[in-house]
Amino acid sequence: MANAAVDGTDTGTGIPRVLIAADKFKGTLTAVQVAERVTAGLHRVLPGLQVEALPVADGGDGTVAAAVAAGFTRHEVRVTGPLGEPVTAAYALRGDTAVVEMAEASGLQLLPPGGFAPLTASTYGSGELLRAALDAGARTIVFGVGGSATTDGGAGMLAALGARFLDAAGEPVGPGGGGLRDLVTADLSDLDPRFASLDLVLASDVDNPLTGPKGAPAVYGPQKGASPEDVTVLDEALSHFAAVLEKSLGDRAAELARAPGAGAAGGIGYGALVLGARFRPGIEVMLDVLGFARALDRATLVITGEGSLDEQTLHGKAPAGVAAAARAAGKEVVAVCGRLVLPPEALGRAGIRRAYPLTEVEPDVGRCLADPGPILERVAEGIARDFLT
Repeated sequence: MANAAVDGTDTGTGIPRVLIAADKFKGTLTAVQVAERVTAGLHRVLPGLQVEALPVADGGDGTVAAAVAAGFTRHEVRVTGPLGEPVTAAYALRGDTAVVEMAEASGLQLLPPGGFAPLTASTYGSGELLRAALDAGARTIVFGVGGSATTDGGAGMLAALGARFLDAAGEPVGPGGGGLRDLVTADLSDLDPRFASLDLVLASDVDNPLTGPKGAPAVYGPQKGASPEDVTVLDEALSHFAAVLEKSLGDRAAELARAPGAGAAGGIGYGALVLGARFRPGIEVMLDVLGFARALDRATLVITGEGSLDEQTLHGKAPAGVAAAARAAGKEVVAVCGRLVLPPEALGRAGIRRAYPLTEVEPDVGRCLADPGPILERVAEGIARDFLT
């Protein structure tokens, strides 16, 4: 760690300053709550410690909350949920930059228990949410995608923004990826013209193409209740969707279907690329938007983390992005998590000096899941003793 001792103390000033840049513990603690609990634990050992909290997200659920915690303003709007019912969704706005999270309008968390709808769930509400951000004056939109209930290639979103997808009788096709089997005509001429001048950033932690063995239906469809037969139907439907779009987009339709990120969030990435989005890894985008570089300059020790530190963490998840940026700046990084399955050497390669799972303090996994907050505070006490005293 450049200009700093191993204990996290800046050798220039002698005053340690901790930056907490952790993602949520999915299903148990939000990123904001993780930061609050870690701060409480650190202060129990070192009451005067300077701590800065910057909750982070990688584009999936929790992205709007992270933006709001960083100073963006939360705006709520009524939109169409994945099953066609009205839901309240939020986006974040600061100046002319908006952060829109597709899961707010089209996420799995909006489905009733056991209420998967792999063939008919629609992203229409995500389009309505984008339009609301535009109406509020956004000229740059970070579109975080992940946690979707849908596999419709972004067709619903495009329809909400003015596109028309018609069957042989000239009627709108049914909702969801399943409805695209009947698609005959795709008319993009009435798409909202503001997208021509909008800086739309597709922020995702996955780079899958739209279809094929690594495409949205095959890789993520089963998580949304798709049977093997459904996966086949959806893959064929999305391939057909891209083929019909060639009449409007030419060869670009097929190129975008193969592009990294097209398969993100049930293919909504494809719809965003059709709108002119540029794809960037979600955590990189969010660190820029949240002002991570400035906070990192002020820090002598960085604490990151998420619910499970596993192989997926190393491929675009928030802790890996935080650790990479911190390592480049010569800052020490440790991580907190609920579950740890990565060996020390893998953590080291990612730039994480040490990981602290809840199970190191409380071996009972059930208790860790039921009430993780107090356990996380005890974990943070250990970090303070190991790195800051």
